[in-house]
Amino acid sequence: MFSLRKCISTAVALALILIVAQTPTSTAAQSTPSCGTDPVTLNAYFETGFDLPSKLAEEFTKQFPNVTWNINLDQFANLINATPRLLSGDNPPDLIRLPTMVSFAKDGLLKNLDDYAAAFGWDKWPVPQLNQNRVAEDGTRGSGSLYAMGLNYSLTGIFYNKDLATQIGMTEPPQTLAEFESLLAKAKEAGLLPIMQWGSAKSGMGLAFPLQALMASLGPVQPINDWIFQKSGATIDTEANLKAAQHLEEWVKNGYFPSDINAIEYTDANARFGKGEGVFIFNGDWQNAGYDTDLPGKVGFFLMPPAEADGSPAAMSAPLTFGIAANAKNADCAAFFFNWAASNETARQIAVTVGGSNPGGPSGASVPTVAEGSVTNQTLAAGVVVGEAGTAMDFIANATSAIFAQGWTPELQKMVGAKQDAAGLLKAVQAEYERELTQ
Repeated sequence: MFSLRKCISTAVALALILIVAQTPTSTAAQSTPSCGTDPVTLNAYFETGFDLPSKLAEEFTKQFPNVTWNINLDQFANLINATPRLLSGDNPPDLIRLPTMVSFAKDGLLKNLDDYAAAFGWDKWPVPQLNQNRVAEDGTRGSGSLYAMGLNYSLTGIFYNKDLATQIGMTEPPQTLAEFESLLAKAKEAGLLPIMQWGSAKSGMGLAFPLQALMASLGPVQPINDWIFQKSGATIDTEANLKAAQHLEEWVKNGYFPSDINAIEYTDANARFGKGEGVFIFNGDWQNAGYDTDLPGKVGFFLMPPAEADGSPAAMSAPLTFGIAANAKNADCAAFFFNWAASNETARQIAVTVGGSNPGGPSGASVPTVAEGSVTNQTLAAGVVVGEAGTAMDFIANATSAIFAQGWTPELQKMVGAKQDAAGLLKAVQAEYERELTQ
């Protein structure tokens, strides 16, 4: 009996030894992804006009010296056209700014980030942060697997030159669309340019910003998001959106935008606004640092007012979206960079100081300090308003891979040239949208 027990004990011990011997392989497979310690070169494609990704990359290398960067910069419109080629190439990017993502996810060109979300705990972050970057099996956005991450969570609205606003009697931000349009008329009468905006195809037509703001002012935001997320039966050609496009068409006819808008690139529009040209400009909080530099203490911000006084203001509020190529050589390091950007204290400060936006990240994470009197104070406060109202939208340029370049930009340029009207604009864009969805 004693020998039998001894044999059993020995067998159990041997089994335990075998289990323990196999454990390192299992643990390694479940370890948190990182950039390791060997030299790594991250291949990245960033968008021109946005300093945040490059500033984060600089800081990342300071903290992780084994990681260097090969960064390519291009205009938003060019990225839209180049992304399929870049993602499917022999040396795909480890990190790439994504103008849109659904078709790339469906075609298997983007890396599924679900495993990284579990490893880093992203799936425990506030739900809205990740939903816009999820793609379901049916190709709709807003649910399903995660295919991209945001380096920060931006907000758009209306910036204004305080000195020029005073000249037209603006003592506080307008509370309704009618009040705002009254200010535009006063600016025109005073010999001032009411709205500085860009419209060159190289940058993508900036009139999409005021158009979407008008859509949200005159109607609900959910149908807009449904269209962007490719929900079944969604259309941009609605009664509310027609009214919005008609308002924009009237603004064009009234001369509220620069006469050369179709030739103005994004950077030029901001430079001209910074030199005092234009009472207002529709833009995003990523431009805060530039405005504070050009016109320190003289730039204000407000959300597009609703049509009715008792309505809620709305805004485009979306992540600055980046993805990882499905066949990226350094996917683990790229994912580690995503996590670092949202959780590292210095990185979060850069997101606010340079990017002007809420860095997002884990629940309860504090927002870094902001300089008193900066326009960033105003945009961060406005983000809270939009969050509480539940009126955030993604950008209408993100609905499909080519809708901005092939739909919004050319049709809005035609409107500027009096070769397209409000009704024709929406019908043409919807036709392009449906064409892309059936390809």
